[in-house]
Amino acid sequence: MTYHPKSDFMRVMIERGFLADCTDYQGLDEAFSADVVPGYIGFDATASSLHVGSLIQIMMLRWLQKCGGQPIVLMGGGTTKVGDPSFRADERPLLTPDQIGRNVAGIREVFSHYVRFGDGPTDAIMANNDTWLADLNYLDFLRDVGRHFSVNRMLSFESVKSRLDREQSLSFLEFNYMILQAYDFMELHRRHGCLLQMGGSDQWGNIVNGIDLTRRILDDQVFGLTSPLLTTSDGKKMGKSQNGAVWLNADLLSPYEFWQFWRNTSDADVGRFLKLYTELPLDECDRLAALEGSAINDAKIRLANEVTTLLHGPEAAANAEATAREVFERGGAGDDLPTVTLTDEEVTHGISVVQLIVRAGLAKSGKEAKRLIAEGGARMNDTALTDPGLVLDAGALAVPTKLSAGRKRHALVRLAD
Repeated sequence: MTYHPKSDFMRVMIERGFLADCTDYQGLDEAFSADVVPGYIGFDATASSLHVGSLIQIMMLRWLQKCGGQPIVLMGGGTTKVGDPSFRADERPLLTPDQIGRNVAGIREVFSHYVRFGDGPTDAIMANNDTWLADLNYLDFLRDVGRHFSVNRMLSFESVKSRLDREQSLSFLEFNYMILQAYDFMELHRRHGCLLQMGGSDQWGNIVNGIDLTRRILDDQVFGLTSPLLTTSDGKKMGKSQNGAVWLNADLLSPYEFWQFWRNTSDADVGRFLKLYTELPLDECDRLAALEGSAINDAKIRLANEVTTLLHGPEAAANAEATAREVFERGGAGDDLPTVTLTDEEVTHGISVVQLIVRAGLAKSGKEAKRLIAEGGARMNDTALTDPGLVLDAGALAVPTKLSAGRKRHALVRLAD
C-alpha cells in the first residue's frame, strides 16, 4: 500500500491490515478529514449469532467510531429472506420471519460490546433493512431501480460467475440479492447520510453496485472499502474450529472455549491477529509476534486475553486463563471448562465413555470417539483411555471427571446436584 493517509481511520485500516481495496482512497480520506463519516456493514440474520469470521468487520466498525466516524450496523432482516449467493455452491435455506426475528435479537447482543449506541453524532445506529424492503412495490421497484442494472454486468461479478462456471443453479431470488444490497446503501445514505459501505472483499461487486445506484438516482458520491477474506496460515477459513463455528454469543460457545480458540492460534498468525483483533499498539503487536520458542505462548495468551476481554469482559478472560493454567500446567480439572451435567436417571444403568466424549463435543460421532480412543488421543482424568466399551456408573462419576481429546481440548462431566 503506497497511499499515505491523512485521516486516523484510513491510517488504522492500512497499518493494521484491514484494507483490501477502496473505491477512492483520496476522496474517502478527505471525507474523514472534513467531517463525521457514517459508515455501515450489513449482517444477514442466517443464525442466532455471528461467528469469528465476522469479527474483522465488527472491529472495523469499532475503529470507525474510535476514529470519529459513525458506525451503522445494518441487520439484514429483509435480505435474509433472499440469501446472499456470494461464493456459495447452493441456495441458502429460506427462514421464516419468526426465525429471522430471533436471529436478529441474538446478533444484536454482540454489538453492545464493541460499539457505543446513542443519539450523539458518532454514536452507533442499528438499522434493519426489512424496514424499507418489506413494503416495496414490485413494479415501482423494477421501473425506478431495476432499470439501472445491467444483467451483462451482474453476470460478470466473480461471486455470480464462479457459481455459473461450475454449472450450479442460481435462482432468480438470489440474483436479486445484489440489487437489494445496492438499494440498502442508497437508502442508508438517504436516511442517515451514510457515505461508506464496508465488507469482505467478496462483497466488492455488491458495494460498487450501491455506489453506482446512489450516483445515478441521487447524484451523490459515496464510497466503498473492503477487507481481505481471512484464512489461517494453514489455509482454513477463519471462524471454524475442529468443533465447528466459533460463535460470538456465550450461550452457543463458552468464554473459555472462545479464549481457547485464540490461545491455539498458530505461531505464523499471531502478529496478524494481534493487529486485527486487538487494540494493542502496533509496536507491541510486532514485539509479541517476534517472540520465539516457548515464549510465543505468552503472545498467544495475550491475544486470547485481549480478544476475550473485548467480547466477554476482563473477568471472563481472567477466569479462562486461570482455568487453562489449572488444566495445562497443574493437570487439574478447571472450573470453567465446557461441562456435561448428567441426571441420576442417565447413569442408573451406566453410561458409555464413547457417549460422554460425543456429548462433551470432543468428537462428532461415536465412530469418531472410538477412533480417538484407538489412536491413543482420548484421556480421562489425564489417564489414557484404551477401552471403547468402558461404561461409567454413578460411583465413578461421583466427583467431576475430566475428558480430554489430544492436548488442547477438554471438558468436564459431573452429576447434577
